[in-house]
Amino acid sequence: MKKINAPLFQELLLEKGVIKEQVYHALRNAIVEERLPLGSKIPSTRALAEMMSISRNSVIAGYDRLADEGYIVTLKGAGTFVAQSIPDSNISNGFSKKPQKKDIPTDGPLNADIARVRNLWSEEPEGDERNPLFCVGVGCTDLVPHGIWGRLLGQVWKESRYELGLHTSSQGFLPLRRAISHYIQSTRGVNCVEDNIIIVNGIQQAMSITARALLSKGDEVWLDDPGYKGARGVFMSTGALVRPVRVDEEGMDVSDGIRRFPLAKLAYVVPSDQYPLGGTLSLSRRRELLDWADTHQAWIFEDDYNSEFRYADRSVQALQGLDTQQRVIYAGTFSKMMYPEFRIGFLVVPPGLKEQFVVTKYLADLSTGYLEQAVLARFIEEGHYARHVRRVRKACYERRTAVVKAIQRHLSGKMTVQQSDSGVHIVCWLHNGLTGHEVEVKARQLGMGIQSLSHYYHGETSREGILIGFANHPPQAMVEGIRRLAEVI
Repeated sequence: MKKINAPLFQELLLEKGVIKEQVYHALRNAIVEERLPLGSKIPSTRALAEMMSISRNSVIAGYDRLADEGYIVTLKGAGTFVAQSIPDSNISNGFSKKPQKKDIPTDGPLNADIARVRNLWSEEPEGDERNPLFCVGVGCTDLVPHGIWGRLLGQVWKESRYELGLHTSSQGFLPLRRAISHYIQSTRGVNCVEDNIIIVNGIQQAMSITARALLSKGDEVWLDDPGYKGARGVFMSTGALVRPVRVDEEGMDVSDGIRRFPLAKLAYVVPSDQYPLGGTLSLSRRRELLDWADTHQAWIFEDDYNSEFRYADRSVQALQGLDTQQRVIYAGTFSKMMYPEFRIGFLVVPPGLKEQFVVTKYLADLSTGYLEQAVLARFIEEGHYARHVRRVRKACYERRTAVVKAIQRHLSGKMTVQQSDSGVHIVCWLHNGLTGHEVEVKARQLGMGIQSLSHYYHGETSREGILIGFANHPPQAMVEGIRRLAEVI
């Protein structure tokens, strides 16, 4: 076996720099370029260290990173092999066609409400189910710890033989609520206990439950402009009147909302990372918002979908942690840190609203799946989630840096990257008459998920820009993607 492998590995020349990083890059490049075929065996860490005359610890560190990112697998008693499917092979080369939407009748009150939000989803840019390059709103799905999750799932399934059906609580699996309570208190500054937490199927259901529990037809709701279309659709579907509030570098302009819509019943805000522009709501505006809600007996829905994706500063304390009058409903999700179809989120509700929210959740879908909740509880309790967050945060920083540098190199005359230190996408402002729609169309032709910022405005687009997701592919793939995009625009 050594005789077969040695000639190949003599070609792995290390560049200057940290040795463990160069081991990683040399082997990864060999795998991507198919000099190391899928499924082929590679030397042990000890053998490779001897071949290349370097420290075995450096080789182990390089192997560990390759294994974490899914390029190699180690089989006990058999050795280390190139994975049968590597992350780079998941990059899409095109979009699947979107099914034709059937006409929606507009007669009747319910169908009228559906028709009101039809334009929102009919404008959504087409996407590939396999998550194309630069897909917006998707985290590092290539870094999901499949092995650990599978092991925990096996344990839970084995132990649940006599427990299935015993945990159907609309409020959610108690060990998961306890684990979430401990985690968000220490990492996000949320003021809560497990009894105030309700497990939901993602942020969308969290908003839907809140809207149906607190709003009546005709109630006004504040929403950022530009802002999250999913929130707009949820509140419109309940008959609420969505009122756009302007956004600047400090997040939602609370004074603008109070001046124009002082009698609103609820304000939807994303204080830690405004979507889609990425601003952080300033402390003065947080206090102004809390004072308004207390004075007018209004509610605040805090969407904290993205607080863990901060790369230099520490996580910002949740708005809910500053609330002394219990006017904030706090929502979080695990789908960004795991994968989009991981539909587990949570609500932290004031004690006075708990019963009303639990009943609304029960009427929506009884409860959230037990197995996923039980596995996630162990994943958090055993420290795997915190380690996964640190690993994803590091990878996102590297990927974002690579994309920004590539844009500055290949597209400096066409667009400028907005400064930001959070999130899983970047905002680029366009120059010289270039429009977001034009870039989006060109990107689709290349199989890319870039979106025009115009999708997120309530009315006229005030400035041309695009959103570029950077989390779901390795840096080299995205650098090449930016180069290809530059060729067509």
